Amino acid sequence: MKKSILIPLILFSLLLSGCQAAHTYKNDDGVIKIGFMTDTMTVERWAFDRDIFVKKAEELGAEVVVQNGYEDSERQKQIAMEMIDQGVDVLAIVAYDKDSLSEVVKYAQSQNVKFIAYDRLIKNANVDLYISFDNYAVGHLMAQKAVESVPSGNYLILNGPKTDNNVFMINSACYEVLNPYINAGSINIVGETYIDAWRDEVAYEYVSQKISEGVHIDAIIAGDDRLAEGAINALSENRLAGSVYVTGQDAELGACQRIVEGTQQMTVYKPISVLAEGAAEIAVKMAQGEGLKNAETINDGTYDVPYIVYEPTPVTADNIADVIIKDGFYTVEQVYQNVPKNEWPR
Repeated sequence: MKKSILIPLILFSLLLSGCQAAHTYKNDDGVIKIGFMTDTMTVERWAFDRDIFVKKAEELGAEVVVQNGYEDSERQKQIAMEMIDQGVDVLAIVAYDKDSLSEVVKYAQSQNVKFIAYDRLIKNANVDLYISFDNYAVGHLMAQKAVESVPSGNYLILNGPKTDNNVFMINSACYEVLNPYINAGSINIVGETYIDAWRDEVAYEYVSQKISEGVHIDAIIAGDDRLAEGAINALSENRLAGSVYVTGQDAELGACQRIVEGTQQMTVYKPISVLAEGAAEIAVKMAQGEGLKNAETINDGTYDVPYIVYEPTPVTADNIADVIIKDGFYTVEQVYQNVPKNEWPR
């Protein structure tokens, strides 16, 4: 994965400019202090982000304070305020609720603390930076791969929670691909739901209910790999796993294993080291007084905010070895552990 992060990190050095020679850190002890908070630690991918972010920031001489939002918007707000009061120079947060942190952002900026919306946009907040993967591309990839394999039939759509702005970006992109098929009458949406906190058990219950109602399903566009797992568990109980096309995103280990086993057909790989290392590098430079130059912008509902975006990659059984394994995200032993060894890629 190290090869894939080289170019983006060089790009950051070009984007960041305006170094101030004499910068006084907010905590006044001469040490850069960065706060990093996820919305939860029960999701596999956030552990990767946390570890990579912390390692990179520490390599650059910063101290990182890590916190967990516990899937609670009020608790995340309270913890964020405490981190600001405790003297962080920069705060990077994976927002649990896109609408709940605008007051925190304003408070941070009033205290000379830079605020990074990490992976999820915070609405109407005017953050100092939003850094993420291209969520519209994620939605396009999911739907495009689905229609390539299932150009006609009944589709279920399992969206993530309405508190996550990424969900709406992904959903909008999915429909850009699906609408021509829907309008032509070749694809029928037989069910769609939004699932709080990305709960796989809720996805399982929803798909199980549809099957029990006698709904025939040809494809499921699941918003991430956890929802895909819940859907596939329901399909498996009804001997349908492998016969229904199922998407996902995040390239979680379980999803990669399901892909080579044939029960999940695709996921979207987002090289986390690119995002986490890039965000850590920018956070350190922000703390040192450097500003962004020539960054893209995205509208948060009220403000146009600086935006750094990376491209995701679709992963199927055909390219999983060349993408996931070759990039070092997982080993061949991890991905193919449930597959006979004579079927492993060389």
